[in-house]
Amino acid sequence: MTPYSPQLRGTLDRLSHCHGMCLSMAVNHCLALGGEHARPQHMRLMLDCVDICALARDAVLRKSQFHTSILALCAEICETCGKACDELGQMEECAAACRACMDACRQAARLDHADTLTAAERITPG
Repeated sequence: MTPYSPQLRGTLDRLSHCHGMCLSMAVNHCLALGGEHARPQHMRLMLDCVDICALARDAVLRKSQFHTSILALCAEICETCGKACDELGQMEECAAACRACMDACRQAARLDHADTLTAAERITPG
């Protein structure tokens, strides 16, 4: 386990979960249902959510100087994706993953950047 704070570890977990949930739901559930679930705008939104969750997680792990901005954008995209999934229905688990990720990202984006980098410096390779 990395020496990140429990809050930041939770954010990393939620980013990973949201990434996997949105990817799986988009390519398996939405395409199979068709109709509004598979419309291009919804599919693009879900794939945007997939991509930003991966980018945000990677940015935190590599101590990017832009991680707080990326986390804030991730929260915005997750919020939009979660609302869209709620509106379509039959996607409650995906919407819940997006909301949890949104909340975690918003909180993590407010963490002190110096504290995050200091914690990341203590990671030992391997």
